[in-house]
Amino acid sequence: MHSFESPALLGPEPYASFQNGSSLASSSSLPNLGWNYPMEYQHMIHQHWRSFPVPQIYYQAFLFIGFVAMLLCSLFGNCLVLWIFSTSKNLRTPSNLLIINLAVFDTIMALNMPHYLINACLGYFWGGDLGCDVYAVIGGISGQGAAVTNAFIAYDRYRTISNPIDGRLNFPQIIIIVILTWLWTTPFSVLPLFHIWGHYIPEGFLTSCSFDYLSQDDETRYFVQSMFVWAYCTPMAIICIYYTKLFLHVRDHEKMLADQAKKMNVKSLSANQNSSSMSVEIRIAKAAMIIYLMYIFSWTPYATVALMGTFNYGHMITPFASMIPCCCAKLVSCIDPWVYAASHPKYRAELERRIPWLGVRERNVSPSVTSGDNVSNAESETGTISMSNC
Repeated sequence: MHSFESPALLGPEPYASFQNGSSLASSSSLPNLGWNYPMEYQHMIHQHWRSFPVPQIYYQAFLFIGFVAMLLCSLFGNCLVLWIFSTSKNLRTPSNLLIINLAVFDTIMALNMPHYLINACLGYFWGGDLGCDVYAVIGGISGQGAAVTNAFIAYDRYRTISNPIDGRLNFPQIIIIVILTWLWTTPFSVLPLFHIWGHYIPEGFLTSCSFDYLSQDDETRYFVQSMFVWAYCTPMAIICIYYTKLFLHVRDHEKMLADQAKKMNVKSLSANQNSSSMSVEIRIAKAAMIIYLMYIFSWTPYATVALMGTFNYGHMITPFASMIPCCCAKLVSCIDPWVYAASHPKYRAELERRIPWLGVRERNVSPSVTSGDNVSNAESETGTISMSNC
């Protein structure tokens, strides 16, 4: 039997106790988390997780099957978005570069899932410290990148619809924004990688890695609180501000059209009166609400768990509870491409033409949709906004 020189780093009891059963697990026949980690990887495990028994096999099987389904769904959907948007001439617009950028971030997140599946099969984190760092930095880049891309999409949609003639961003401006989304992810993804500020550790079932939010030192607290503002609050504020301004602009525009139609004694001057019985105002509000709720669903669990650990409520964080944020973030990356299909008329038309077996049907798509008036053009290009959900 091997022993350790520094048992205090391993948790409340030596590794041998966890391997043979300990008092901490007296109420359960299962060993404690970390018992099957190789000797050289034992230092990776935070003491917090050692007080919990290994989760039942059905929890692990449920997550394994869920990750397989999310992996297949995300790869198929996001690769489809990348293919359609990058090869269709009528979809190669500056604004749609942000949609492609969002699909790239979602695809990167999907490519991280096989690593989790390997870890789930082995029972420990394959690759040790380096594997944990690579897994966490990929998750950090893709997650933060998707969040800030949605914020920039909100800004672009507001400019496009509020001022469709000269308010649209051109290709150089969009390319600068795309570069900014990648730079935005750098501080809180790269600094922990090089152990400059913060660090990455296994979490939950010890088969995934994320930034440390359980340690109670000042460095960890400042890191988590700064990341909370940078990666969660700031994108959410941008999304709320610009979609609120967009809704108010559309509401005022609809009111102006209604007043003008009343003066002219006609039923309506709205450009989309014949295409839908729902007003533009209601559709914009619904789309904005969907985007906001998707953002809340995807990143609020991580923010909540991280803040609980930072403010000394770590005893409330169980392994299963810490796996919920991981699943929510990856689930949203699977939903994104299907929301595109449900909301972008040109995208649906391309799917119907190229992949008819998907069963996507777009009824009212005109080949000259971009040659109409400014309102129609802006509305068709934005694709009813909700394609940019998180």
